[in-house]
Amino acid sequence: MLILILRRIGNMLLIMLAVSLVLFLLLEINGDAVAAKVLGAFSTDEQRRLWLAANGYDDPLYTRYFRWLSGFLTGNLGESITFQAPVAEVLWPRLQNTIVLGALTMAVVIPLSLTLGVIAGMRESSVTDRVISIGSVLTTSVPEFATAVFLSAIFVFLLGWLPGTSAMINGFDPVQLILPVAVLVIYDFGYVTRMTRASMAEVMTTNYIRTAILKGLPFRRVITRHALRNALIAPFTVIMLQINWLLSGVIVVEFFFGYKGFGSLLLEASLNQDIFVIEACTMIAVFVAVTTQTLADIGYGFLNPRIRFQ
Repeated sequence: MLILILRRIGNMLLIMLAVSLVLFLLLEINGDAVAAKVLGAFSTDEQRRLWLAANGYDDPLYTRYFRWLSGFLTGNLGESITFQAPVAEVLWPRLQNTIVLGALTMAVVIPLSLTLGVIAGMRESSVTDRVISIGSVLTTSVPEFATAVFLSAIFVFLLGWLPGTSAMINGFDPVQLILPVAVLVIYDFGYVTRMTRASMAEVMTTNYIRTAILKGLPFRRVITRHALRNALIAPFTVIMLQINWLLSGVIVVEFFFGYKGFGSLLLEASLNQDIFVIEACTMIAVFVAVTTQTLADIGYGFLNPRIRFQ
């Protein structure tokens, strides 16, 4: 098992290194384009030339790459063009806001989807199973912006119960998080529920579960001690992968509700061609994606004995 963990970590580091090289070649290889974005379209050739020389863009390409990579490793992410501040000062508060939003979403999605998925899988082809399955498909099929508009129309404009924005102008307000979290939960829980339902239904048809039931073991004990653990292996992997979606895939929700998070920062940087913020956000998103995938693989190995002992 230790070899599996070390192998996964090694693969993660290699992927991160490869992505950093590709990102550098795409965004940093053309120094003139970088200078034009930083200084503006109306800057002169002389101004750009002086900026390139002052920032080391006249050095060999490999020297620039390792200096650029060491900047990421040491937290020196450059200066934001839009915010006129170090990228780290802009990025980390936004990242923390998205972590809060994602943590609240997962705190609702995980117990809700697992419970509904297990219930549906235990009663395959029943009325309960059909209702849960149809509801999961419907909620997953509706895009986030449509759900946001629908919920805002009801709870903001019709009933007036909730605020329509989540800008947190006067400090942290948990009430302003209700609608963004609700939109993310409605969109995400259906996918995890369907995966849990399919896994649970498959486990319930296995021979060892049928044998346990025929031997007269209490049905609740069969579910909790035998079926549930094996049924949760596949949903565990899916849930880990949802973390990456919650980090960079919430752009629509954060923009709609004016929430100052990681997704809205990435959108603002893209619209304003803030190259250093784009690079930092990309590396953070890739790091989270690779890390969650690695943790999912390692966790899957712990949960599945067939992989653990191979």
